[in-house]
Parts: sequence; C-alpha cells; structure tokens
Amino acid sequence: MEAPPPPQHLQIEVTGACNLRCRMCLVRYAPAVSRRAGALSFEDYVALVDALPDLRRLTLQGLGEPLLSPHLRDMIRHAARRGVHVGFNTNGVLLTSVVAEELVEAGTGHVHVSLDGASAVTYEDVRHGTGFAPRPGQFEQVVRNLRGLIAARGKREAPRVVLVFVAMRRNVGELCALVELAADIGVDELWVQNLSHVFSDTDAAGSYEGIRSYAESEALFADATTAASARRVFGAAAERAEAAGLKLRLPQLSDPGGGQCTWPWDGAYVTHRGAVQPCCMVMGSDRATLGRLSDASFAEIWHGEPYRAFRRALASSDPPDVCVGCSQYRGVF
Repeated sequence: MEAPPPPQHLQIEVTGACNLRCRMCLVRYAPAVSRRAGALSFEDYVALVDALPDLRRLTLQGLGEPLLSPHLRDMIRHAARRGVHVGFNTNGVLLTSVVAEELVEAGTGHVHVSLDGASAVTYEDVRHGTGFAPRPGQFEQVVRNLRGLIAARGKREAPRVVLVFVAMRRNVGELCALVELAADIGVDELWVQNLSHVFSDTDAAGSYEGIRSYAESEALFADATTAASARRVFGAAAERAEAAGLKLRLPQLSDPGGGQCTWPWDGAYVTHRGAVQPCCMVMGSDRATLGRLSDASFAEIWHGEPYRAFRRALASSDPPDVCVGCSQYRGVF
C-alpha cells in the first residue's frame, strides 16, 4: 500500500542539542547544535500532534537529549491529556529527582535510560562529554538518577522504566553484571540492542567516515567469530535475568534475511527542523528526507510521491540504499 492511513505512531526529535558525545552516535561526528537553536517550538509541536487525531503512541526523541528541551514537560502533558502514550529515551545525566517527579506528574508513559556498562570505566569510555572525554562520576550519577526515578514512580504503573544497553565489542563483557545492577535498581526491563546502522551506503571517505569506521570496528554482528562470542555472553545474561526475575530483551546476531521493516507504513520521524523521514534509524537529515513541514503539511508529505516511491522501493527486492545497512531492516537491532 503506497498511501496508508495516517500513522498511529510518531517519533519527534524535540531537540537537536545534546550534552554528550557518545562514540556510537552521529552527534559526535556532526557539528554541534546549541540548546536554543536545537529546540523544537511548543507551537510547532502542538500543530503537528493535533494534525493526527488517531495518534496512539508518541516518542519524543531523536539525536538530541530530550531533557534539554525547555518544553518537554508541556509536550508530555499535551499528549497525555489526549490519551496518547508518550515517552522518550534519555542518557539520564539530567534526570534528577526533581525532574523525575515532574515526569511522573506530567503523565509520562515510558522512560528508557541508556547505560552502556556495569562499571564507571566501561560506561564512561563510551559516553563522553562535549569535550569528547570521559566525565568522572557520570556513571554513579546516572545510576543514582535511575533509583530516583523508580522512587518517584512509587507504586504507579507509569512511567515504565527500561534500561537500554548498546552492545558493542568494547562493553558486551559487562552484560551479565549489568543484569545484576538492573535487577537491583528495580527497572522493568533491560533492553539490549546492537548498533543501529553500519552506514555501508555512505562514502567511506565522506562525512560519515568517522561513525562508519566505528560501526565496522564495534558491531557484534560484523563477523561469525565475534557473533559467536557475543552469543555466549547473551546466553549467560539470559540465565541471570531469569534467576533475578528481570525481563531481558536480546537482539539477533545474524541477519535473518532482512526486509522486515514496516516503519514507512506504521509511523514517521520528524526532526527538530521539521524534516519528515521514514524512521529514526536513518540517522542524518541529509538521508531519506521525504518532505519538510515548512513546505507542506504532514498529511501532504505522508501521501506525497516521495513517500510513495520510498514505500515501493522498500517493499521490492531493491530497497533504498539507506535501508541496506540498517539493523532494523536487517533484523539484528
């Protein structure tokens, strides 16, 4: 179907600014965005969300850190009052006890917190500050903030708190210890994911050179030997999670055949600058932008020829180049 009904799931990048420069994120390899310039206005947000009366799920995240948005709490309240499930992913550094209480009060449906290690050394090697260097004490701060979020939620069912671990060669050895930590904190789930993209469609010497090189050196699914080693770690982690009563989500480590993505039919991704893209996995507003809200309405873009052509290609045996290196499309995310 080239022109499906308007999506019930939307992901909006509420800010392009970030307080970290993580090794596996495009933010590290792209020009910095200031907090003021990176913020999506509340008025533009409301106009977009209210144009989708059948919206059921809203994710307020992109390449930036959502807690840097000055409008995040109001955005959550607006969606929650409409009965829309709304949540976001955060690096957790700014998730103080006060912020946690505000998020609970606003009606946040889920909060995913990134923690890419079970020790300060490993975690801080991955998640650097804006000076591209480890920030001592950051690991303990995020763990403390996680405990504060669980405390702020109390006996409520929401927000659902999920710990997210990006599994790479440099940190996968700490997964079992992270299972123990996650169970001790009391999160609802530990979600392990692979690198989202390998950028194989980009010029090896172009603007994506840095992140492409990093993905090639760190992806667990890059070769059979690395995948086999990671699979053993995953098995041990699964046993520990079962013993601890922790829900654990583990990704595939081998390509099951690809072509499983339904994003362009089910949802959409909108950047803080109003670029409409088929999904958040594209990583880069110069790749697969199907329209801009400054030029047309969301409905016009959703039903427009660029979107139709993208859907046709994705459903064919010759998918768009940007999808070929995507872990979601390949089934290993």
